[in-house]
Amino acid sequence: MKVLVANLGSTSFKYRLFDLSTESQLARGGIDRIGQASSACTVEIGSHRAETQQNIPDHAAAVGICLQQLTDPQHGCLKSVDEVAGIGFKAVFAGSLSGVRIVNEELLAKMEALSDIAPAHNPPYVRAMRQLQQAFPQIPLVAALETGFHETIPFEHRAYAVPYEWYTQHEIRRWGFHGASHRFIAGRIAEITGRSDLKVISCHLGGSASVCAIRNGQSIAASMGMSPQGGLPNNNRVGDFDAYAIPVIMKATGMTFEQVLTEMSSKGGLLGISGLSGDCRDLEEAAAKGHDRAEKALKLFEASIRFYVGAYMALLGGTDVIVFTGGIGENSERIRTNVCREMEWSGLEICPQRNSGRVRGEARLTKDESRVQVWVVPTNEELVVARQTAGAIQGKA
Repeated sequence: MKVLVANLGSTSFKYRLFDLSTESQLARGGIDRIGQASSACTVEIGSHRAETQQNIPDHAAAVGICLQQLTDPQHGCLKSVDEVAGIGFKAVFAGSLSGVRIVNEELLAKMEALSDIAPAHNPPYVRAMRQLQQAFPQIPLVAALETGFHETIPFEHRAYAVPYEWYTQHEIRRWGFHGASHRFIAGRIAEITGRSDLKVISCHLGGSASVCAIRNGQSIAASMGMSPQGGLPNNNRVGDFDAYAIPVIMKATGMTFEQVLTEMSSKGGLLGISGLSGDCRDLEEAAAKGHDRAEKALKLFEASIRFYVGAYMALLGGTDVIVFTGGIGENSERIRTNVCREMEWSGLEICPQRNSGRVRGEARLTKDESRVQVWVVPTNEELVVARQTAGAIQGKA
């Protein structure tokens, strides 16, 4: 079975094509600046790589270009579009309609209704899914909701202390996100260690970041809350924040409620603290040159990660493995070092040589005698979505 996995932005479309019989990646590509005068298209199929500029008006047209690339007589890896069994989406939020679902009107309406919770994610996904339903009605569409992996979180780690009716009637709860990444880490670290009974803390650190506590392969707590806004500070999102501060800012600045939310979700996080960038690479370079606010932003980020790691050590009753993944987790020696510093009391002894620089591939970073292992494991969210898509098409979701 061949499955196309789509990762969407408001003006972008990235894809990977998998052959699920071998779980091998056949092709990958992407299209940026959709709807603008000139869209940039890239494709990699085996050793073939091409870049072109085209005028692509919408996501349906982008998928059309993708399918043309994949069925190209000279370089393509498919004989026809009919070989694509389904298109899987790493969708973000549909409230109680979680898990893995065939895309239908009920799901799309729910995602639309909850766009205020995930404004950067839900609108482009809904728009693209509707376009693709019309353009390619013969291809099943499957949404693998990011919240699905966290359905095993118990009430006491999921609920806010709000009126109980808010929880039962209005779905106000800690949903957790980055489910595909944390699910992959849970499975892969079990394979690496040969154990399925692990207590794992998964640190997905990138432009968007979260921490997840995993016991026996199941999520039992996650740092993100009702929305992707909660939890760790992100590149430009605030993270955990006291809601009672909002009216203070409104009165002090004259901003509307909607304007405050926009500032919190686009001008906060590492960008807001540093005033320079939300990219840790830029911040580490600036901090090394004495940029005070860049250093403050990095320290705040590191402290927030340590807060959740420490809390989840207590929640799990100890920890077997801490995993770093994502662009920052894999590449930032500084972040990994400062998150794991002064942790000897827990049985964690980092090895400076193993942790040095950018870690390529899977690697253990702790000393041989360290009771708690620390690993870098590159995530593969797309493979998880491909597996889930195949399962949904076969009626196993």
